Amino acid sequence: MKIIFDANHDEINLPHDHRWTAEALFNIIDNAVKYGEANTVIEITIKKFELFLKIDIANKGLVIPEHEQGKIFARFYRGQNTSLQEGSGIGLYLSREIVSRQGGYIKVKSDQDKTLFSVFLPLEI
Repeated sequence: MKIIFDANHDEINLPHDHRWTAEALFNIIDNAVKYGEANTVIEITIKKFELFLKIDIANKGLVIPEHEQGKIFARFYRGQNTSLQEGSGIGLYLSREIVSRQGGYIKVKSDQDKTLFSVFLPLEI
């Protein structure tokens, strides 16, 4: 496994709860490791925009079918193709709850090339 980190700013201060925001991001990164291909590359990209911060976490691994992409954030939901990996189905639910309570949201895109989770956090709350 290899992690590539790219940020377009040296320092970004967010008015969010650092502990819970870290927990939300950790859950997504943990899934990228858990469900990624062997020797996968995980790309983490941070971009600051005028009103929000966008954190992209991408990897190549299990494809999340489009019909499941809305369901994966439900409490205790486990995707159909995740049975070989240990998990409770609570991580993405918790991540979404943490981010949304801070005024942000999470989007997911998944295809044969990569799975991408984008976390959007407002710069001001």
